[in-house]
Amino acid sequence: MQTDRQQALQAWAGEALGLPAPVLEPASADASFRRYFRTSARGRTFVLMDAPPPQEDCRPFVRIARLLQEAGVHVPEVLAEDLERGFLLLSDLGRQTYLDVLDAGNADGLFADAVTALIRCQRASRPGVLPEYDRALLHRELSLFPDWYVARHLGLTLTPAQQELLEQAFRALEDSALAQGQVYVHRDFMPRNLMPSEPNPGVLDFQDAVYGPVTYDAVCLYKDAFLSWPEERVRGWRRGYWEQARAAGVPVQQDYAEFERAFDWMGMQRHLKVIGIFARIRHRDGKPHYLDDAPRFFTYLRDVGRLYKEFTPLLKLLDTLEAKQPAAEPA
Repeated sequence: MQTDRQQALQAWAGEALGLPAPVLEPASADASFRRYFRTSARGRTFVLMDAPPPQEDCRPFVRIARLLQEAGVHVPEVLAEDLERGFLLLSDLGRQTYLDVLDAGNADGLFADAVTALIRCQRASRPGVLPEYDRALLHRELSLFPDWYVARHLGLTLTPAQQELLEQAFRALEDSALAQGQVYVHRDFMPRNLMPSEPNPGVLDFQDAVYGPVTYDAVCLYKDAFLSWPEERVRGWRRGYWEQARAAGVPVQQDYAEFERAFDWMGMQRHLKVIGIFARIRHRDGKPHYLDDAPRFFTYLRDVGRLYKEFTPLLKLLDTLEAKQPAAEPA
């Protein structure tokens, strides 16, 4: 049964497409309050975004879509908009994402195309266009881990010593991010948000883009939330990105060892953040399945943390927290 909002979206889509009552088919939902529907008209399919105010705001999506188009990145075309109600009519980039089709045999080619698109975006970067990925934002993201995963999900209160340990790790990660070259950052440049298309890839879910650390999106691509790769392949892809980015004038570190360290530390910031986000989605939004992928991020954290003595105390804290994991919920 349609909700009042879905009926309003259908009526608006009909006006935009010149149809009396287009049929809306659920296309996808994500971790936010946005929903997507697919409809067809005159032999062509379209996607409708429903981003209900005040939880969501379509304006950044529209503005950043145009910015990325100007950079030569393939993104959905905004065909009609009702920003007050949170409705957008978009061109349809297809039904499959990279996550649906990636395998060991095609990953090199698909990731090569993704890197081409990423470097186009990074080369177009200019300060003052997008919000800055500053220390305050980096810290708010990291704070999701103790606030939502530790306190809410595990039901634990950190001791003052544990809190200080975590803050020291946070400051080190923030310092590393802020010391990097700054570019446009998608913030979720991962296979779930990339579409096999022509030109390849189509890029989605870019409305939270900022101006920040150059390694961030490469981390998203190769250290995915829902898909893991052998470390040897990740090292090869990471090196290839660095070589291409440096040749293109993207402000990556000139020394590869420095780039590798910045990449690793940026990953730790993201992984801590995402664990917190998944816990928030579970407890605030009632979507428990995201936390099923939390072990992947703990593995990322441990694999990288073991390489840097600065994070030995953090790894010990993670071991302590893991021992307090709640029992698995029944299926």
